[in-house]
Amino acid sequence: MSEIAEKLFREALGLSPNERVGLVEELLRSLDEPDPDLDALWAKEAEDRLRAYRAGEIESHSADEVFAELTRI
Repeated sequence: MSEIAEKLFREALGLSPNERVGLVEELLRSLDEPDPDLDALWAKEAEDRLRAYRAGEIESHSADEVFAELTRI
């Protein structure tokens, strides 16, 4: 954490619990704002993957296969 973030954190600890909750909610809300540039990049990635799948360049796996593999790790 940067120096300024640590300073803000220490100051936030001095707030009441209700004020801290409000601050956390606002910080989380600020991370959930749409970003058109990022949305466009993800849309292009999805289109590229779908094109590659339809062209037979990549294979798919069912969710059951994926989760089964994850539980083996």
